[in-house]
Amino acid sequence: MQAINDFILAAAGQPWVLFLVLACCIIDGFFPPIPSESVVVGLSAVAATADVPNPWLLMLVAALGAFSGDNIAYLIGRRVGTKRWAWMRGPRMQSAFRWAGRELRKRPASLILVARFVPIGRVAVNLTAGVTHYPHLRFLGLTVLSASLWAGYSVGIGLFFGQWFEDNHFLGAAIAIVCAVALGVVVDLVVNRIRRRPPIVERMKEPEA
Repeated sequence: MQAINDFILAAAGQPWVLFLVLACCIIDGFFPPIPSESVVVGLSAVAATADVPNPWLLMLVAALGAFSGDNIAYLIGRRVGTKRWAWMRGPRMQSAFRWAGRELRKRPASLILVARFVPIGRVAVNLTAGVTHYPHLRFLGLTVLSASLWAGYSVGIGLFFGQWFEDNHFLGAAIAIVCAVALGVVVDLVVNRIRRRPPIVERMKEPEA
């Protein structure tokens, strides 16, 4: 365990670690298996007590990567659609694409902001926004906000839990990552619950029993 702690601390202090964060956050915008949350949250947990990497710089790099990845996904969606590659054609992804298309027509701003916190959800929304030609300038503005909120949230969770485990960087990072994933699942469940409810106007028109 001490060897793992030493490795994590040594890696966190290397200049290249921020390039790793940037790459993970960019790729995660259009390819969900890349775990950008785990990288950002884990490093920020280490930063809580080891002071490396710098949390503010980590937040900036994570936000930049998330913003870039989301907009790359938008451009991919506009150019190639949502059925070009095998991972897109799976039933779960296709269901997510259909849902994203419906929701983008009804509440695009809130969907783009919330989807950033759900790994598969953000990829589906980003690609679908491109396919449906959602205005790119508006998408750019919303992804600036969503990427900034996501980066602040991810680094904040890591710092909060990391400071509780000053002597065990591995344990602090692991618990912070679990909590970040759990919160992402909660957001996903809430979004799913809300999307199954009819719009408020329709509920108001329902006759009383």
